[in-house]
Amino acid sequence: MPAETTADDPTEAVHSAWRADSARLVGALTRMTRDVELAADLAQDALVAALEQWPVSGVPDNPTAWLMTTAKRRGIDHFRRADNLRRKVAEIEDARRGEEARMPDLDAQVDHIEDDVLRLVFLSCHPSLTAESRAALTLRLVGGLSTAEIARGFLTTESTMGQRISRAKRTLSEADAEFELPTGQERTDRLDDVMAVIYLIFNEGYTATAGEDWMRPDLAGEATRLARMLSALAPDEPEVLGLQALLEIQGSRTAARLDVDGTPVLLEAQDRTRWDHLMIRRGLAALRRAEELAADGTPVGTYFLQASIAAQHALAARPEDTDWRRIAALYDVLSRAAPGPVVEVNRAVAHGRAYGPGAGLAVLDAVDAAALGGSPLVPSVRGDLLERAGLHPDAASAFAEAARRTRNEGERVVLLRRAGDNLARVPDN
Repeated sequence: MPAETTADDPTEAVHSAWRADSARLVGALTRMTRDVELAADLAQDALVAALEQWPVSGVPDNPTAWLMTTAKRRGIDHFRRADNLRRKVAEIEDARRGEEARMPDLDAQVDHIEDDVLRLVFLSCHPSLTAESRAALTLRLVGGLSTAEIARGFLTTESTMGQRISRAKRTLSEADAEFELPTGQERTDRLDDVMAVIYLIFNEGYTATAGEDWMRPDLAGEATRLARMLSALAPDEPEVLGLQALLEIQGSRTAARLDVDGTPVLLEAQDRTRWDHLMIRRGLAALRRAEELAADGTPVGTYFLQASIAAQHALAARPEDTDWRRIAALYDVLSRAAPGPVVEVNRAVAHGRAYGPGAGLAVLDAVDAAALGGSPLVPSVRGDLLERAGLHPDAASAFAEAARRTRNEGERVVLLRRAGDNLARVPDN
């Protein structure tokens, strides 16, 4: 959907339109120019023009249409200066005449625009790119994250990430990568990469890696929308359905993850009446379809297993109704299917709930914490398990250590609060 006008603040209106529709802009421009690097540059040029003009002329009635029209006109100017002037100008002017007349009402072409975004995801996951470049480019072109935000997610500098994204766009141009949905075996081969990138985008939106915001709901919502589109494209792939189910169920909790003051609320303390039950129904329906395919012998994978875990929370009306033994068993399967420190930390949480904090600590003690670098994950989970064991001084110390490690301000607030709560429960000598 195109962004709504926010006339009170023209600069904020520009950024709002960009956040909402940058992927659609770049997708439509890539379809017309067949050059993702040029398309991204044209979209950026339109953004700069809006920042210069809207504070003077006012916010247009349809900000996204203005950005698209401006970008297309600059594209025509570019090709007029190029050697292939006649062919390219004819192509783009024909496209503009055919589409620009409808541009004031973008809802009328929503299906075509949605298709462009999915094409852009597959293009960003082109096999000529490395795995990190695929993720970074998709976050930039599809997710609309700034280079600085992506750099924080990859624990690198903004200049290094900027160079990586620029190289990725040039690589796609040099490879003559086609802006079409792949078919047959090529589509199958690239599904895993596309799913991994969509999941990465969702995670960055669901719990931001850094900054003051606990979540970026628009980013998580975009990833969920892409997962739905991917499920429609590959309705007989249980892992694709599992990814959709996972994102729907986890995303359903968004409204309950912050209190009225904007402070993060952990899962077991959330008001479950605030969960989005339509998203839960969508997620459970996708999971049931995946289960039917699995029953016929189609293999499942990690997204299906994670969605099965998320479903246990969604099916529990109250936190105390959660079937933690079932969750622990699913994590045991997941740890064999996709071994790694993050899975093991989550498995420690599940075992701690199912069999007592001592069982959880035993799993956590075996985790290779060094593999997680400076992540706050291990000390935060250790603090939770120690708190449940009644070891409040040790729990406070663990939460304080996690707070020192996190780069997300919302998470730091929660961790420091839990550290303080545990210190308050230490009896005076």
